[in-house]
Amino acid sequence: MSIQEIDQLSDHEIVSRTDWLVARQDLLKREKELTRLRDQLSAERRALPWVKIDKEYVFDAPDGKVTLADLFEGRSQLFIKHFMMGPGQTTQCVGCSLEVDHIEGILVHLQNHDVSYAAVARAPIQEIEIVRKRMGWKFPWVSSYHSDFNYDFNVSFTRERIASGRALYNYQKAPEWAAELEDLSGDSVFVRDQTGQIFHTYSTFGRGGEEFLEIYRILDVMPKGRDENGPYRSLADWARPRNVYGQGGSVEPNGRYHQPACACTIHQSAAA
Repeated sequence: MSIQEIDQLSDHEIVSRTDWLVARQDLLKREKELTRLRDQLSAERRALPWVKIDKEYVFDAPDGKVTLADLFEGRSQLFIKHFMMGPGQTTQCVGCSLEVDHIEGILVHLQNHDVSYAAVARAPIQEIEIVRKRMGWKFPWVSSYHSDFNYDFNVSFTRERIASGRALYNYQKAPEWAAELEDLSGDSVFVRDQTGQIFHTYSTFGRGGEEFLEIYRILDVMPKGRDENGPYRSLADWARPRNVYGQGGSVEPNGRYHQPACACTIHQSAAA
């Protein structure tokens, strides 16, 4: 902790327990208002109209081909994490990694609540498997390398679509820099009815993914908060794949982590 950080904590107002309770009870009223507003917003999300999925999406899985219907694994609801990883990408997205790290412990609870979970990336399945095994992740993670899935759900982009202004991200025109990345992150929800028809019910991108980062709920109540005071003012300032903390390296503004020994131009520039 820096001297400046220590000064900021030591300068905080100190009061008696009685005065603290007054302030805490006042804040509690506002917390309850937020809880009720969240309940209302969640109900409005569920009330959104649905879009029927008529195209058959086929993915590459470790043991062969699977369809979007297969990813439901017999359940009626499916949550998909659009993992930001394109073909040949040797760097790892710290935000996507942090999000899916939340899943391991609750996956069995989701499955027993009629919810299946899967991650999808455009990288070939062989490249995905290297990362999955390195991280020890057990949830299903499939490749859309031979599918339009990523493009249809606006998380992958071609230079042509960006240049024409037809590419969308987060419900608006995709920024020009998206053409350089080719892939961005997001989350989508699907439901399957008794006849087997699949519907798209919800998607969110950008900061919308914070809804699924429980670590922020903890950090937000800590005295130092999120403490994202670096150059990016986001989790890219501090989050790393969980197996490389303390090992150095660098992170691009887009959240891709580079190993300390990385010889790429971006890493060399960051180390200069």
